[in-house]
Amino acid sequence: MSPSDQPLVRISNVTRNFKRGAEEIHVLSGLDLAVNEAEFLALMGPSGSGKSTLLNLIGGLDRPTSGSVQIGEDRVNELSDRQLAAWRARHIGFVFQFYNLLPALSAERNVELPLLLTGLNKAERRRHVAAAFEAVGLTNRARHFPRTLSGGEQQRVGIARAIVTDPTVLLCDEPTGDLDRKAGDEILALLQSLNADHGKTIIMVTHDPHASARASRTVYLDKGQLSNTPVA
Repeated sequence: MSPSDQPLVRISNVTRNFKRGAEEIHVLSGLDLAVNEAEFLALMGPSGSGKSTLLNLIGGLDRPTSGSVQIGEDRVNELSDRQLAAWRARHIGFVFQFYNLLPALSAERNVELPLLLTGLNKAERRRHVAAAFEAVGLTNRARHFPRTLSGGEQQRVGIARAIVTDPTVLLCDEPTGDLDRKAGDEILALLQSLNADHGKTIIMVTHDPHASARASRTVYLDKGQLSNTPVA
């Protein structure tokens, strides 16, 4: 599936400031970004440049100080807290660097968790979970607990959890940062497959040029501004 001409994600003149005592920290300054449907975008930049802040704004985990964040027809920054929770459950899948799996639950129960916020019955949830495990190639490990899985397998479970609701956008924050190169390459290949074969729109924060090379486009963030060229 090729990206459409109409951007799915539209970040317009976004500013994000934080207070540190009496000091105001300007993290993002009048930032604009458009991401097309079915695009795989890598977001790079030095530590502290605001990459994760931008990802949190897109995912509705944070609100801009000014400007607008729009996903499809939804103005995310205008939603109430209650509306945001329901919107995230339907439209956003998160993949974290450190997996964030609950150790007391099996892999399949970890993946099922987002579905508990939906109106699906138990049988429907099981079908969705099975499809997610098949998509990440981990069906034979579904009943294992996180402690018995390798780092790469745990990240696959994390990706299965992120896609089980068929979200509009997949947000990945350093998804290979805790993995060795071989396991990391397998995760990147999986993300490429989800993008190319299933049409998933993916925005990935990474510090690794090897990872960003797997994306269809890379943008660079520094001092609150985006550029199409690497930061000097």
